[in-house]
Amino acid sequence: MLKKLLLAAMAAGIVAVPGIAAAQDYPSRPVTMIIPFAAGGPTDVLGRVVGQRLGEILGQQVVIENVGGAGGQTGSKRVADAKPDGYTFVLGTVGTHAQGQTLYKKPLYNSVEDFTPVALLAEVPIAITARKDLQVNGLKEFVEYAKKNRDKMTFGSAGAGSATHLGCVVATMAMGTDITHVPYRGTGPAMQDLQGGRIDFLCEIISTAKPHIDSGAVKAIAIMTKERSPALPNLPTAAEQGLPMEAYTWNAVFLPKGAPEAVVKKLADALNQTMDTPAVKERLAGLGAMVVPADRRTPAYLQKFLKEEIAKWREPILKSGAQVD
Repeated sequence: MLKKLLLAAMAAGIVAVPGIAAAQDYPSRPVTMIIPFAAGGPTDVLGRVVGQRLGEILGQQVVIENVGGAGGQTGSKRVADAKPDGYTFVLGTVGTHAQGQTLYKKPLYNSVEDFTPVALLAEVPIAITARKDLQVNGLKEFVEYAKKNRDKMTFGSAGAGSATHLGCVVATMAMGTDITHVPYRGTGPAMQDLQGGRIDFLCEIISTAKPHIDSGAVKAIAIMTKERSPALPNLPTAAEQGLPMEAYTWNAVFLPKGAPEAVVKKLADALNQTMDTPAVKERLAGLGAMVVPADRRTPAYLQKFLKEEIAKWREPILKSGAQVD
C-alpha cells in the first residue's frame, strides 16, 4: 500500500513539474492585453500607458488588441474563453465586469466565475461633455435646456452597457429627463460625432475628454465625482452646481478562470511595479486617472471589490429601466 502511495506521489510530481516550470519561465513570449473597446477610447489610452511599462518589467512585449462590441463584452468574452496560461488577459472596467452583469439580461459571461482577478489599477472620473455650440454654460443651464429639448436631444456612449452609457443614465435620471441614447463601438467614434455636432452630449471618461476639453473641441459641463479632478481643476463637480450625482469607472486586469497561482502572482507583481513607476503615475494623473493604493491592487482585494461593485450597480440599473437584451 505504501509503495503504491509513493508511486502515486512520484507520478503526481512528474506531472506537476512542467506546470511549475512554465510558471517560473512566464512569460517566455509576448503577452496580449485585450482592450474590450475601440482604439482611442479611455480604456485604450490607459491600457497603452500601462502596457508599455508592463512589457519592460516582464521582459516581453505586451501586444495591445482592441476588440470592441457589446459594451466591452465581446473582448472580455474572448479572454474568458482563452487558455488560462497567462498570455491573454483583459483590461476590464466597471462596465465590462460589474454593471454589465445586471445591464444585460443574458450577459456573455459571469464576471466572478469566469475570470481570475489579478489587480485593480486605477479609478477614473466621468465628465459631462457637450457639443461646443450648445448654448449653455454650466450644469443649471444644461438641465434647463435638456428639459425643454428632451425630444430631440441625443447622447452617445462607447456602447450599450458601457460606463459612458450608465454615466449618462445616472445624469439623465438626476436631471429628470429621458433622452435618446446613441451607442457606438467605442468612445473614440462617439467623441468624433460629438465634435461634429451629430450628438448633443457624452458622459465621457476624463482621460479621453481632457484633451478635447482643453482644445475647445467640446464643452465641459460638470464632473461626476464628489471632488474636482486634478486633471481639470477648474471644472466644478455636479454637486457644486446643485445637482449631486456620481459616476466613475475603474480599470482592472483579469486572466481567464483557472490561471496558475504562480502566473497570477507574477503578473500582479509586475502590474504593481508598473503602477508604482513615477512616469506612469504622472502620465495617468495628467489623464485624470488616479492610481489606487498598493493595498487595493491585490488579487484578493479585486475579487472582493468586484462582488461589491456588481451589487452596488444592480439596483440603479434595474430602477432606470436600462436593461438590454
